Amino acid sequence: MVRRIDVTGADGVRLAAWEYGDPPKGGRDDAKAPGILLLHGLMGRAAHWAGTARWLSGRYRAIGLDQRGHGRSDKPADGPYTREAYVADAAAAIEQLDLAPVTLIGHSMGALTAWQLAARRPDLVRALVVCDMRASALGAQSQREWEEWFRTWPLPFATLRDVRRWFGEDDPTLERPRPSRGEFYAEVMAERADGWRPVFSRRQMLMSRETWVYDAHWEELALVQCPALVVRGVDGELGRAEAQEMVRVLPRGEYAEVPDAGHLVHYDRPDDWRAAIEPFLEAALPA
Repeated sequence: MVRRIDVTGADGVRLAAWEYGDPPKGGRDDAKAPGILLLHGLMGRAAHWAGTARWLSGRYRAIGLDQRGHGRSDKPADGPYTREAYVADAAAAIEQLDLAPVTLIGHSMGALTAWQLAARRPDLVRALVVCDMRASALGAQSQREWEEWFRTWPLPFATLRDVRRWFGEDDPTLERPRPSRGEFYAEVMAERADGWRPVFSRRQMLMSRETWVYDAHWEELALVQCPALVVRGVDGELGRAEAQEMVRVLPRGEYAEVPDAGHLVHYDRPDDWRAAIEPFLEAALPA
């Protein structure tokens, strides 16, 4: 079961939050269950967390948030799509949904939002899981590569099968086929009059990315006081050396890696992803 809850983010932006799990049947008490907020990455949506949220909901109150510009949330034409806006949106969702102190699980850009919020509002955050997000600056070349990559998309796609095949097999940036990647992108496409197109604006995604790719984020990482787990896919974008340095910088950092997983760790290897984070959650959160 999943139900939608609308919340109001910074600047009055309407955000769609999704609560996962069946109503409690004498076991879990939602009034007391620890809250977990799941934050997707750039181009993602809360639905990408559905598998994770369903097993979490057996013990916790698990909520995914469509961040501004994504999913069913508002997509203001010119933003703002700043770090401040994303962090303020997450804080607003936590407060309006009465989740504090919350555990934040973030993937990629969502992980950056999570640790920035934990650094700035420690009163709201109990624990933190950072999935495959770098703390180092990625630089101008990275942004140019994304602009070029967006131009290669063969839009519109005629069918969802074509979406899955292109992102999972034919995308020239892929080193080897990843069917789970095709499934990931199929979740963020919608059928239009001329075919299947993304539910987000690629221009807005570049605007959002531009606000963090040029900067390093080590200082805010060092301000996170709660227990924090850094998870990387062995074939992902976060290298082992940088991940271990992030753990060292975090005052209460721990490390885990998922074999044979790329950047989309929770999609590539869902069972191994669960095995990596579940012991941390059990130790960090009250029964």
